[in-house]
Amino acid sequence: METQLDPMKDDLPLMANTSYMLVKHYILDLDVDFQSKVIEGTIVLFFEPGSRYRKTSSTGKGGCQSQFDETGKMRASESCRVPETNVSTSSSEMEYNDSAVCGKGEEDTSDKNSNHSNEEQASGISGSKDCGDIENHGNKDFLLVLDCCDISVLKVEEVDVAAVSGIEKFTRSAKLTDVSKELKNLRNQIVHELVTLPADRWKEQLYYFTRCSRAPGCGELLFTTGTWSLEIRKSGIQTPTDFPHAIRIWYKTKLEGRSVTWTTDQNGRPCVYTMGSPINNRALFPCQEPPVALSTWQASVRTAAGFVVLTSGENSAEPVQLEEGILSWYYYVTMPMPASTFTIAVGCWQEVKQQSFAAAIQTNTEFALPSSQADFRWHEEICGHVEYPCRFQNPTARLQAVIPYRLFAPWCLMERCEEHLLQLIPQCLSAAYTTLGIHPFSRLDVLIVPSNFSSLGMASPHIIFLSQSVLLGGSHLCGTRLCHEIAHAWFGLAIGARDWTEEWISEGFATFLEDIFWARAQQLSHDEVKGQQELKALLRWRRLRDEVQNSEEELQVLRPKKESTGELSESGASVVKHGLKAEKNFMQVHYLKGYFLLRSLARTVGEASYLASLRKFVQKFHGQLVLSQDFLCMLLEDIPEQKKAGLTVESIFQNWLDTSGIPKPLLEEGETWKECQLVQQVSGEVTKWIQTNQKIRKSGKKKRKQIEVDFQKDRIKVPCDSTNLLWKRVTFEDYYLLPDQLVLLLESLLEEKSLCPRILQLLEKKYRLQEQDAEVRHRWCELVVKHKYVPGYRDVEKFLREDQAMGVYLYGELMLNEDGKQQELARKCFAAAQEQMDASSAKLVAEMLF
Repeated sequence: METQLDPMKDDLPLMANTSYMLVKHYILDLDVDFQSKVIEGTIVLFFEPGSRYRKTSSTGKGGCQSQFDETGKMRASESCRVPETNVSTSSSEMEYNDSAVCGKGEEDTSDKNSNHSNEEQASGISGSKDCGDIENHGNKDFLLVLDCCDISVLKVEEVDVAAVSGIEKFTRSAKLTDVSKELKNLRNQIVHELVTLPADRWKEQLYYFTRCSRAPGCGELLFTTGTWSLEIRKSGIQTPTDFPHAIRIWYKTKLEGRSVTWTTDQNGRPCVYTMGSPINNRALFPCQEPPVALSTWQASVRTAAGFVVLTSGENSAEPVQLEEGILSWYYYVTMPMPASTFTIAVGCWQEVKQQSFAAAIQTNTEFALPSSQADFRWHEEICGHVEYPCRFQNPTARLQAVIPYRLFAPWCLMERCEEHLLQLIPQCLSAAYTTLGIHPFSRLDVLIVPSNFSSLGMASPHIIFLSQSVLLGGSHLCGTRLCHEIAHAWFGLAIGARDWTEEWISEGFATFLEDIFWARAQQLSHDEVKGQQELKALLRWRRLRDEVQNSEEELQVLRPKKESTGELSESGASVVKHGLKAEKNFMQVHYLKGYFLLRSLARTVGEASYLASLRKFVQKFHGQLVLSQDFLCMLLEDIPEQKKAGLTVESIFQNWLDTSGIPKPLLEEGETWKECQLVQQVSGEVTKWIQTNQKIRKSGKKKRKQIEVDFQKDRIKVPCDSTNLLWKRVTFEDYYLLPDQLVLLLESLLEEKSLCPRILQLLEKKYRLQEQDAEVRHRWCELVVKHKYVPGYRDVEKFLREDQAMGVYLYGELMLNEDGKQQELARKCFAAAQEQMDASSAKLVAEMLF
């Protein structure tokens, strides 16, 4: 019996028994219906026995046998040398093009094995309890457990892969000479041969995966659904080895499923996208959620003409018309990834076209390779991951500073995207390449998602979601956030955390690297880089200080499972500690403490040596799952003198990862950043504002106008290169402040007990606060709320409506003042946005308001 959990408070269960059966490939064949707000269709899963049942065997000449140890850690039993792949031609005996594996676009859609209506396929099945009440059978049949939540499963069946024409080529291997004549063993052996094909036959592999996915069923399987899982069995089958290795599941999503968000875009057109919620994709399709379940996938998605389907795929899909008014989109991925990284977005997106490719081509050659990359000898490098067509083994990828990219947005935001975002993408990609080397993924789509998106950005393989909030106020917030998400291609995707509780490995690295990337994208001088990064460090230190003062201690620990981190149960199931706590989604402690740890290590080692170590880490661990000690051990091996100074993995765990609060080494460091010139400039401005506030309060009405005029004349001039858009500053006449300086200014003024309305009016006018980026406007809204500045309430309302990615805690501040007008404003804004909010955000705000 499943444990009943509070979906807003408890640990997230990962139910899949990956130690017994491991998904190697998914094929999704789906219809997106905006009228019923349902995604329905089939998913075919191809399995291999898990680590507890896997027989030791070679994957063929030049291959790589990869296993998981008892804690779920991936390891290579021999070196993995991936043959060079020419993506334009097939290296197998036959040629396989995209049309051969693009779902139903090129084949007879009336085939008896294609996706008919769910009513037809589910006939004779009265529901999961009738056909799959496994516990009442009293036998010891093997149970396949998949992660599944809020999905209507209609039917589960075994797939007869042996019925596929031409599949005989996978039964001629010497390995099959002694195989039993029983058809079930033959089917499983066919799947084994297919999933273990060498990397240079990836096109052939995708072709036969597709053919097998359309094979007829050969018997329904019993199943039952619980709150968090789907359990499947075949009567009389007692071991994973004998369990069907290819199964098809017919299902529908439910509207309440938190993996999928149905909403409207900024033009009021319907759209749907995956949220990246704590429950990941288990409400989108039945899958194996634990990180160790690395798999590849193909997805054919059909929807009405006029909609664009974007998803995690190596190809830039072109739609195929199936019938009048219906288009099909096909994507595939050949790099094994956790199922949680799959993303889909369907809407009336418009592509923001480049004026020319000249700028991108110029950028491609503008940046020099890091020295460690320039001296790289490709034929000597060995990968440590399972075999797949790896870009790190592709000489062409080595020279590709800018991968092909596309930008999509609702049409009403296309002008903003063209003005700010489009020019930044190649510059940020080049800066990332300069820092870390080869891009792990071959292409990139960037999508501006609807206003209810609950964060500023999210990265998935081949696609990045960005909030509309990054588009206002110049290029600073847009550029830094884009750099952050690009960094996830290496840390979070190409290199994943083996235990999701160690999310600092993804977010800490991305936060640290966004500063490096952004400085290089702007082509700043050494002094400018140092000034910007010290200012940013001070802002993050203040944010961390506030967060640890206002959150539960247990949520501040980066390794909450400590020495148990990475451990799995015998079946492979586990939990994500605090994974269902709604407030954790809005905390930044993992970003900030991870960033400060990496910054501290960089200062200790020296930035050049440190970045060289990061490149070495990427080269060694790409395509794999890691724990904190994997990185720390490698770094300390590179700098053995630091061990003598007392810097050890154990001391880093104790000071940074295993305790709550601000790490001891960081407690006094916040004072050092106050000497930075950019910070000193802000300090001077804060003093003037405070003094003016005092003078206005003490003066009579007759003198106030003169005081304000004198203040307007007192300005600081800071040099500014107006020709460099990436170094553009906030201006008011001849006064300049960087966006981060404005944030620090407003945060400092927030610490004042009282500011008079005239000061707030002057602040808004002087810095044009309504025109600044979301980080600045958020602080302005906090000032408005704290000092009950009624003329600014319209700015608060606009922020809560248009910047939902950042506005959640403003609701709490509106309620804390116990002011009737503010509480009415909070409830009004929530009533307007509630239906569009994701479940976690809506519940958290509701708890604040009612």
